[in-house]
Amino acid sequence: MQTLTLANIYELQGLKEEALEIYKEILKRDPKNSEAKIAIRRLSGIRKKFLNVNTQMKEFFVKMDTEIEFNEFERWLLRSWN
Repeated sequence: MQTLTLANIYELQGLKEEALEIYKEILKRDPKNSEAKIAIRRLSGIRKKFLNVNTQMKEFFVKMDTEIEFNEFERWLLRSWN
């Protein structure tokens, strides 16, 4: 079964194309799935230009490749939005 969790695991393992395909399938089943939309933009290179980007965290995101780093980034995002 293709899930967000499986797609995240593929991303963490560096299997970006496989992850992208899963996100696309998820979006076909659930067109309002915002997590899949964001992931597709991220993996497809479709990005908006954002001002005041935290470049340190951006570089961390681009280079992260372990589940621990993924979780650390997720915690940072949650703190940033609150």
